[in-house]
Amino acid sequence: MTDASAVAAAVADAHRREWAFVLAATVRVTRDIDVAEECVQDAFATALTDWRRTGIPARPGAWLTTTARRRALNVLRHRGVEHRYLPLLVEEDTVPGPADLADDRPGGAEIPDDRLRLIVTCCHPPLDRSAQVALTLRLMCGLSTAEVARAFLVSEPTMAARITRAKKKIAVARIPYRVPSADELPARVDAVLAVIHLLFTTGHTTPAGEELVRRDLVERSIELGRMLRRLLPRDPAVAGLLALLLLTDARRETRTGPDGRLLLLEEQDRSRWDGRAIAEGAALVRESLRARPPSPYALQAAIAAVHAESPTWDDTDWHEIVALYGVLTQVWPSPVVALNRAVAVGFACGAAAGLAALDALAAEPQLAGYGYLPAARADFLRRLGRVEEARDAYAEALLLTENAVEREFLASRLRTLGTGPP
Repeated sequence: MTDASAVAAAVADAHRREWAFVLAATVRVTRDIDVAEECVQDAFATALTDWRRTGIPARPGAWLTTTARRRALNVLRHRGVEHRYLPLLVEEDTVPGPADLADDRPGGAEIPDDRLRLIVTCCHPPLDRSAQVALTLRLMCGLSTAEVARAFLVSEPTMAARITRAKKKIAVARIPYRVPSADELPARVDAVLAVIHLLFTTGHTTPAGEELVRRDLVERSIELGRMLRRLLPRDPAVAGLLALLLLTDARRETRTGPDGRLLLLEEQDRSRWDGRAIAEGAALVRESLRARPPSPYALQAAIAAVHAESPTWDDTDWHEIVALYGVLTQVWPSPVVALNRAVAVGFACGAAAGLAALDALAAEPQLAGYGYLPAARADFLRRLGRVEEARDAYAEALLLTENAVEREFLASRLRTLGTGPP
């Protein structure tokens, strides 16, 4: 018998790493997202008991995929539709390979990955854009509804209703799980880009938990971005998104210190940034900015490039960053973009100017529970010597923050100011 705690840890790790692979492979069998999700959940639950008896398999993802697909086949048999789907199955004791993933419809786009295929399916035009992205994040990441809600800055009940409506619409409209034809793909690209971007941002700074970064989500999003780039090599928005991911992730290893403490951009050792990723990202930025108007991803990538190519914090051209944010707010009006621009104003024009720009956003409903707004205010108040107000702002930010690394950073700032958790 394998130790229960070891099995639980292995299943949790497999859930983080393999969920999207297993679900995408199972959807190909069921052609029904709800049924596939149920079968995959059953497979993970089965692993908790079977692996104690048989041991943790060398390839957990393969074991889970086989178990989920067998469960799916049983469900289809029970529903009396076996004859319609049996030809689509691979051998039960194998894992889908590249040949299994190729679309055999004439005119179909070649999407060589089941996860990307699932994203494209969920991003079907009849679905509302926010529903497309929310549903795909829920399915592709295995994130809880609460975590997806945080990514959208909405309440959990609102997000639950949105995801349920999207699933029902897919079922009622009988939206097929298939790769779209070449002429159908452009209508879905914007939503697919939004999914990959949110997948990255969710992994780049995990909304809750003990770690700052979820490497599996970050690496998955970059991998999907590269696949989309190969599929649409002339699309400037795709180039802009991949540039943004690469330039942002280039700083990954320097975002925390050896003791796990959060390091702000001004504290990071730039010699340890990933030079190859920065070079590749910068080239993609130049390519993506040729389009008019530039995509929101190209503009964000351009901002990331200013940071990445600045030799030191003091060399950062904050006025250029403010100007880029000004263009971005026109192309993509968003409260979070406005918040980031206000922070940039503070570094370009002084803490007082930044604080004024932040205070102008105080009535924005979407930022009411967004911890980065009081955290940014606290920093500018601290720089201005307004200690009591800074303490209150840090305390507010701490209440709105669930990531352990960020919470410790905020708590340490409170201690530095003479109050806060010991």
